[in-house]
Amino acid sequence: MGYIQGSHHVTLSVGHAQEDVDFHTQILGMRFIKKTVLYDGSTPVYHLYYSNAAGDPSSVVTTFPWAQHQIYGKRGTNQAREVLLSVPEESLDFWFKRLTEHEIQVANAEVFGKRRLTFEHPCGIEYALVGNTGDPRVAYAGNGVPQEFGIHGIHGTGIHAHTPERTVEFAESVFFSQGDIVEDGDRAAFQVGNDKFGNYVEVIGNRSDDQGTWSYGAGTYHHFAWNLDNLENQQAVKFDIEGAGYTDISELKDRTYFKSVYCRMPGGALFEMAVTHNEGGWDCDESPEELGRNFMLPPQFESQRAEIMGQLEPITVED
Repeated sequence: MGYIQGSHHVTLSVGHAQEDVDFHTQILGMRFIKKTVLYDGSTPVYHLYYSNAAGDPSSVVTTFPWAQHQIYGKRGTNQAREVLLSVPEESLDFWFKRLTEHEIQVANAEVFGKRRLTFEHPCGIEYALVGNTGDPRVAYAGNGVPQEFGIHGIHGTGIHAHTPERTVEFAESVFFSQGDIVEDGDRAAFQVGNDKFGNYVEVIGNRSDDQGTWSYGAGTYHHFAWNLDNLENQQAVKFDIEGAGYTDISELKDRTYFKSVYCRMPGGALFEMAVTHNEGGWDCDESPEELGRNFMLPPQFESQRAEIMGQLEPITVED
């Protein structure tokens, strides 16, 4: 039987590339660590990566900017929708002021007895900064965000589901939920895996919205990735899930920096089970100091570099 270590990354379908870069680096103060392209299909689309100081698994937000191609999604039920990021509890006043100064509408909320700030990405995806104490992951200091107030990494994911009990049942039976399930109104939460931080799943009962899109499309949350630690464990977890009858699982895919399989949950959210393998990691093709400075292409696209670059919107990343 396998195990889940914790979260690995979150991937979103966003609007235009430059507004996404500016949102994550200039406003949220995250570190830009990788500029590459979507590996699947033939449409040239950026794949952009942001993280904390070290690029820890459980800290990475990645995005596909689809607006250039006029491809848009629809937020709804039966999909992951909320990007939950962990910040120091004492930093929330700083963040409220900063977001307001950047003309982002922000609201205070109390969920599960903790204060959080809710706001939206420019393309409409829902974000929350959740105040935590004792999170050991080191934030990136940049663009006016001091390290002591910065984003530690992922807090978790918020999934909207028409039948939330199916998602909870999946977690309890085969997906390694830990501890008690807690409830707050129409929202239930639990942790998945061995890590103490970064691995919360919040399931929100939502029978009012229409079914959200599962395909790529600007304005939607594509998938949440879990850290499976090593390839042998990844295979064991895949067998565990398939053996329980959940067979909507992909074959192994090599993403250069990690290897992954994908599983569609009964509640509709797409989960990725990722392993940063021995030949991978963010610095397998760039030095740690140069992360994000170069346009990195997988070998199968390298011969098309000039053509691909000519079809993508230019972006500028300010230090």
